[in-house]
Amino acid sequence: MKNGFKLLLITLPIAAVGAGILAFVISNKAPPERIELIERANAVRVITAEIHTIAPTVIGFGLVTPARTFDAIAAVAGLVEYVSPELRNGQILPAGTVLLRLSPVEFKLAISQSNANIRAAEARLGEIKVSEANQRRALEIEREALAVKTADLTRTSALLAAGTLTQSSHDAARAAHLAQRQKVQGIESTLTLFPTQRAVQIEQIAVYQTNLATAQLNLERSELTLPFTGRVATHTVEVGQYLRAGETAATLDGIDQAEIEVQLSLEALRGVMQSATSQSSGQPIDPTRMGDVLHGLDLTAQVRLRLGTDSVSWTGTIDRISDGVDQRAGTIGVVVVVQAAYGQIGNSNRPPLTKGMFVDVALKAPPITGVVLPRSALHGEQIHIVDAENRLQFVTAQPALVQGEIALFTSSIPEGSRVVLSTPDPVIEGLLLDPHEDTNLMPRLLAEGAQ
Repeated sequence: MKNGFKLLLITLPIAAVGAGILAFVISNKAPPERIELIERANAVRVITAEIHTIAPTVIGFGLVTPARTFDAIAAVAGLVEYVSPELRNGQILPAGTVLLRLSPVEFKLAISQSNANIRAAEARLGEIKVSEANQRRALEIEREALAVKTADLTRTSALLAAGTLTQSSHDAARAAHLAQRQKVQGIESTLTLFPTQRAVQIEQIAVYQTNLATAQLNLERSELTLPFTGRVATHTVEVGQYLRAGETAATLDGIDQAEIEVQLSLEALRGVMQSATSQSSGQPIDPTRMGDVLHGLDLTAQVRLRLGTDSVSWTGTIDRISDGVDQRAGTIGVVVVVQAAYGQIGNSNRPPLTKGMFVDVALKAPPITGVVLPRSALHGEQIHIVDAENRLQFVTAQPALVQGEIALFTSSIPEGSRVVLSTPDPVIEGLLLDPHEDTNLMPRLLAEGAQ
């Protein structure tokens, strides 16, 4: 009973009072405040599209080689009598320098022998001429004698027919006539041999004259002369050494021109060529005609040598294309020529462009003007821009030039457009953006793209 009274008299009244208080509070509380939804802007990095002029450039690397090389190869064998004291590795020798000279004794003896043979052959020819004249005079005499013998034979034949001459006397006259005829025939036969003997002797003189010319030429070849100004690369000859024919005594490199064969990818070279010509981008590259095509384009070449943090440069010209495409690397060689490479020292501390230097070569086409953007701003064939209401818009654009980290557009992108660099999430056209200008990116990219 106690518990029942407690529940009835204490607990229930307290619970009723609490419920009343809660109902009073709820009934007198203000309704909850409504909060309207507001669109949130996505923060993105942007740059302002600016027009710049960029020269399409492709960079390759190669080793410097001399355009001309002279191998001092002995044309004749002989004992070395003289070697130029300047013939030392690295020494620059002017054109016309006598590099070495062989002993001329053997060559002069050959010349003397040939001259003696010619004189002997000419004397023999003169002897044949005199002999022929003597034989012709003897023939005249023998023919006169034959006429006498013929007349005597005719007379004895008449006397024999008349019976006043014996047969033996007639036979003797006939034998004398035959003997004289034989003499005449012998001289005539001898005379027919003289033209052949003369021709043989003339040909023999020609052979001796050829031997003389060869001996004189060998004497001239015994002296090796430098045909152009060159730098000694190697030399392997000393005074007193016997030099065999065909043996190389020295090698000299020309200093008037230097060549660099630069290996470039077909894609990169094609891009530069298409930037410098109006041909369709669908034109295939024909390596057999690429040299002619390059000569017709306004391309320039800049050769650079890296010296630590510094670099020096030379201006070159594109000369030709190598003989084929490297199937393993897919590259083609472009030969660049630098004129007066060794003498272009100038007023600075620029070293001469010498053989073996590893250099990079920049081939440049005529500059193109257009809107320049970071390459990363290109999404396939679209550019993301911020419109006047700070909303995301898609613009279809095809770059006229992609070089390094930059892309150049000649259409579709108006100057002054705000181009989105960072990708918002989600990428939805019309998305509200909070653009922040990046002022440091483009100067750096432009400096790199101009290299």
